[in-house]
Parts: sequence; structure tokens; C-alpha cells
Amino acid sequence: MGLATRTPTTPEEYEGYRTKLNNWGRWGADDQFGTLNHITPETRRAALRLAQTGRTVSCAHPIATAAVVTNATRNGRPADHRMTVNPGSSSDYIGVSYHGFVNTHIDALCHIFTGPGGRLYNDVDPALVTMEGAKTHSVDNWRDGIVTRGVLYDIPRMRGHDHVRDGEPVEGWQLQEWAAQVGVTPQPGDAVLIRSGAEPFWSTRPDFQMVMPLNTPGVGVSVLEFLHETSAALMGWDLQEASGQDQYGERIPLHAIAIPHMGLPLLDNANFERLAEACAETGRYEFLLTIAPLVVMGGTGSPVNPLAVF
Repeated sequence: MGLATRTPTTPEEYEGYRTKLNNWGRWGADDQFGTLNHITPETRRAALRLAQTGRTVSCAHPIATAAVVTNATRNGRPADHRMTVNPGSSSDYIGVSYHGFVNTHIDALCHIFTGPGGRLYNDVDPALVTMEGAKTHSVDNWRDGIVTRGVLYDIPRMRGHDHVRDGEPVEGWQLQEWAAQVGVTPQPGDAVLIRSGAEPFWSTRPDFQMVMPLNTPGVGVSVLEFLHETSAALMGWDLQEASGQDQYGERIPLHAIAIPHMGLPLLDNANFERLAEACAETGRYEFLLTIAPLVVMGGTGSPVNPLAVF
């Protein structure tokens, strides 16, 4: 079952992911980077060579104020944006709760534990995550930025749809099929960017009532095997766990394995619509990708504006 047999992962196989895909100790007891260790200086140099025309494409959504995202089930804590306008200048304040399902952000390795009372990535004591900030595995460790090859996996385009359908999650073997179709060989250190078609999904369903466990289409847990086997550095997605994935005993089962067991950062709520257009126009689905997290000391993540450079 799973990736090898191109069949959906069973609950028993998912439970085995906790050991099969586990990277604890792989990069040393004090590691703060997890699978970002797959990005080597040579990986970065090779990615820089992909920037040929200089065209740039943002993969971020606007910060979700109540005016930007009006659906309360998606945007339960709208960002607070206040303006000050003086006779000769202006300034503003922004306060944002960036975890959730609207704001584009990257998850740090202190964000998810192995379960209630469980451990952090690399078998680290969760007591190190305090109300004053995380004393380990926090996003400020990535202040020098993430620079690597990005690859867009445009699954709706492969299926001939505008977005993935409910009951038809993106599976790991479909990433293999897409890579073969567009002539891209997965490489260690890749940023695997999975387009499910969030923008067309939400634009045609403005009043969709989002609930937990997630009832939206999206990504299946077999993708975790693909990420592990190809030594991916991180995964980005526009729709997160697909409906029905709670059969594995977790509310967000890809998060529950990727972050605390694999040490794999997640780029949540990306916007891949303009990127998909650029890739289709150029016939190129690989590009330089840069992500620069804010230096939030002890932070569990950061809002980001990922940039693809062609």
C-alpha cells in the first residue's frame, strides 16, 4: 500500500510513518534545521543558475484582514491593520495571527509536537516551548533565509480541472507522474510546491463553511513518503490536508508527521495561481525559490512572501 503500490495509505501504514520517516538524530542532537539540511551550498548555487530571465513571481496571499477574507470560518482572527496619516507622512501597524488557513506562512519546528504531552522534533523536551517564546527549534534559526530549487506540482492541470475535487486528494505517486510529465527529476533540497487550486476553489465557494477536521479538498498523507524518498527540504501547499484524512487519528495528519518526526518545514497557505500561469507560459516548472522568514525570536513560524525567480 502507499507510495510503492499507488494505493491510499492505510491507518496502520500511517502509524508506521512515525518511525519509517523519522529523522531524529540524523543531523546531530542539536540540529535546528531538519530537512533544510538537504539544502547545501551546491544546491543553492545550482538553484541560482535557474534564474535566467529575472522574472519574479510572488507566492503569497495578502495579509488577511476582515476586508480581505470575509469568510469567518476561514478567517476567525482577522489581521489588525491600522493606519496613521499625518500632514507629511503616513505609517501603519499590523497585528496578525498567522497560523491557520488564510495567511501565507512557514511553520517552524517548534510548532507541532508528537502529540499531547509529546516531544519536539529530534526528541527534544517540549517544556522548552514557553509562553515567552521557544528556546529551541524557533523560526529565528532560519534568519539567513531559504534559497533552493522550487518545483511546482500542478495537480489540477494534470487532471484537467480547475482545482482538486473532494474525495480525490493529491497522492504521492501523482507527484511522481507530474514530475515525469514535465521532465523534472526530483532532487535533494527541493522545495516541493503542491498546487491544489485553492483560489478557484474558494472563489466559487465564498460561503463554504470550513470545519475541523478539514472538509476541504487537498493533499493526502502518501505525499509524506514522496517527500522523504526524494529528500525534499520543505513542502508548500495552497490547500492543506484533504477531507477524510482524519481517519489516521490526527486533525492535521501531514503536519503531525512532517514537523515533529521528519523535521520538515511547511509553507502553508501559499498562492500558486500566478506561478502556475508563469510555469505554463514558459514551460518551466523548476525555478529559484527564496523564502525570508521574519526574525521572530522564539517564534513558531513567520509570515512570508515566497519569491519564484525564472
